Amino acid sequence: MQLSSDELRRLSVDERLELIGQLWDSLEHEPLPLSDAQQHELDRRLESLESDPAEGVSWEQLRAELERRCP
Repeated sequence: MQLSSDELRRLSVDERLELIGQLWDSLEHEPLPLSDAQQHELDRRLESLESDPAEGVSWEQLRAELERRCP
């Protein structure tokens, strides 16, 4: 399904956000293109987590922090 710009603008904000969510979810098993800098940063973070797992935070902690910062 392809929507024109006019059709997209006629959607409510909630409908557009739902569409964005569906598109994002559809990429779950697709390799995403990363720049060299992005790949390096991901590798660095994984190495850091693997070397000291206690420094990581749980999803629940992260979610609570994000909700606190972005109510």
